[in-house]
Amino acid sequence: ACGRRPTPPPPQARMLGAQTQLRAAALSRPAAARPAARATLRAAPRRDVAVCARVAGVDIPNNKRVEVALTYVYGVGPTKAKDILAVTGVENKRVRELSEDELTLLRNELADTDKHMLEGDLRRVRLGNVKRLIDTQCYRGKRHQNNLPCRGQKTKTNARQRKGKKVAIAGKKKAPTAR
Repeated sequence: ACGRRPTPPPPQARMLGAQTQLRAAALSRPAAARPAARATLRAAPRRDVAVCARVAGVDIPNNKRVEVALTYVYGVGPTKAKDILAVTGVENKRVRELSEDELTLLRNELADTDKHMLEGDLRRVRLGNVKRLIDTQCYRGKRHQNNLPCRGQKTKTNARQRKGKKVAIAGKKKAPTAR
């Protein structure tokens, strides 16, 4: 073993995954050792944990903290999420650690339409505002209509978000410089 490299495994063994190699090794053992080897290869039983909690008609992720998970609801940002936690008195812990009572508190707070405009209602109001601007044919409405920025930004070089991908114009080349 001094200075010698071990021989590489055959190509078939290299392509097999670690689980397959373990199974092959377990099956090559004597029959008395096989049942114990097979028992170690089984996957651990899965716990019955809900994948997501449902709040305001949106599935919020279980593995994130409540403050971050609430921002998955359209119309709730970081500031509003902090305010909701302060009003309800719910501790900022992982969603999976919340009790059913705490989830109910959050659902009731977000369901209060007098305080919070969320999801479909908010989208409808925003689209209605843009449609009103377009119908009145004001400057901002025309900019929305043409998919251009409407808050005074320059469009010669930037505004790619609104204008979309660059389109090459045929025949437009820079003039050669004189030497």
